[in-house]
Amino acid sequence: MSGSPREANPRWKVILAALSLLVAGSIWVFGLVGSLSRPSVNPALSLQQQELSLLAAPAVPDSLRPMLLGENPRQALLDALDQSPALQLNGRQSLLLALLKDEDPPGDVQGSGSKDPLLDQLLCEKRLADASACIDQSAAKAAYWRLAFSGLLPLGSALLGSGLLLIQGWRLFRGSGHAWPAVQGPALTLIDMALLVAGGFVVISALGVPLVAIPLTAALTAGLESPRREAVSVVISYSVMALPSLLILLRQLKALPVTQLPPGGWMQWRARPYGSAIRSAVAGWFMVTPVVMLTGWLLVRLVGDPSGSNPLLELVLASRDPLALALLAFTAVILAPLFEEIVFRGALLPVLARRLGSSWGVLLSALFFAMAHISLGELAPLTVLGIGLAMVRLSSGRLLPSVLMHGLWNAVTFLNLLLL
Repeated sequence: MSGSPREANPRWKVILAALSLLVAGSIWVFGLVGSLSRPSVNPALSLQQQELSLLAAPAVPDSLRPMLLGENPRQALLDALDQSPALQLNGRQSLLLALLKDEDPPGDVQGSGSKDPLLDQLLCEKRLADASACIDQSAAKAAYWRLAFSGLLPLGSALLGSGLLLIQGWRLFRGSGHAWPAVQGPALTLIDMALLVAGGFVVISALGVPLVAIPLTAALTAGLESPRREAVSVVISYSVMALPSLLILLRQLKALPVTQLPPGGWMQWRARPYGSAIRSAVAGWFMVTPVVMLTGWLLVRLVGDPSGSNPLLELVLASRDPLALALLAFTAVILAPLFEEIVFRGALLPVLARRLGSSWGVLLSALFFAMAHISLGELAPLTVLGIGLAMVRLSSGRLLPSVLMHGLWNAVTFLNLLLL
């Protein structure tokens, strides 16, 4: 355990922390409720997967067809498009629906060569009696590998993760698991954490994005077209949101007495040995995957498809521009894990664990982490992910494994979106 936290806080700091909590609570409540008005990304994901299934069908081996394609991928796509509100279908999806219903497409799209393999295939089938002559084998094989990877990766990860969880559970039952190291971290107070998370992360960021990020984005993206404009906006907005919290934390750490600095520093990065950090991150990712998947599955079964998906997911789905995707990947895989782990597992978790015990520290830091994403539909899965990240941080005694695990989680999610 690091040195004792600083003693009595000045009255102004207590008052400022209380005001920060009050305002941040209001922002979180209104944000979470408002997130319900955002459409869920799940229907779009499902449509893209069904399109991929139909395109891949000619190349899928018979033994894998039930698992990858279902009974009738053509009928499944038709039903999904037909049940979608007409106003939510774009022009391409409306054309696909017409072709699947065997209706005549508009005259200006009668030909092929649209560089859309599925659309070309359906247009060809409309003209020719022999549907097999319309199959683009190379496109079908590429779609098959994308479909197989996007379907089998989560399944394989969940199975392996479940096995690792059972092994860990058995070790705990037998009492043969290794003891976790003592919690080390910054000698800050709960008031400091209120100012950092509520004041910096929520309140100042909520003001900074509209006052700084929006004008800055407008100036820097004046000559850019969509989707690059949106991608640059995401990077700028996230950077502006992260900066206040990082500056507040830096100021707080500089005020701490050097004599209380624990081995490994306040944040406990302790990067070396790299191998054990990577192993901890990968093992944690595998073990949290089936629990997050189960939580999401239960959520859908109990309350239906939750609204309020992360807008970044929609940008990734809609974009195929390499530069835009690179910027979005940089934000999701590098910026977000670094910033969020520094705040929630580097600072907040050790302070809560010291004051309230490790169990409450893990649970509360995970809940605050989930609430910070301001998405009511993702609140439960993100809380579970936050618990997994916190347990990796405490079990390893280092911050780097949780950063790597967070980056791995976002990278796999990003890759799955690209494959659809």
